[in-house]
Amino acid sequence: MEYTIKFIPLARQDLTDIVNYILNEFQNPIAAENTLNKIEKAIYERLEDGPESFAIWPSTKNREHPYRRINVGNYTVWYVVIDNVMEIRRIQPARRNEERFL
Repeated sequence: MEYTIKFIPLARQDLTDIVNYILNEFQNPIAAENTLNKIEKAIYERLEDGPESFAIWPSTKNREHPYRRINVGNYTVWYVVIDNVMEIRRIQPARRNEERFL
């Protein structure tokens, strides 16, 4: 099955916030660009591997579409698979309490 990627607006904002944080806090445009590239590359690699072939994240909430994750350095990309769409829902620092924001 061929999949497409869809970022919900909240995930796009997460990514923008991450890049802006690195740019503003560390004044490091190279690190910001590298982080963006690593996250995007990991998402597209997962797409190629088949996003449903990876483990479902064990949530305490009953969800219509279970979450899966991609760990990228200090960040976690949270996504669901709906039909042939890999929907990126959140991109958050890896150390966050997942249940609070998902």
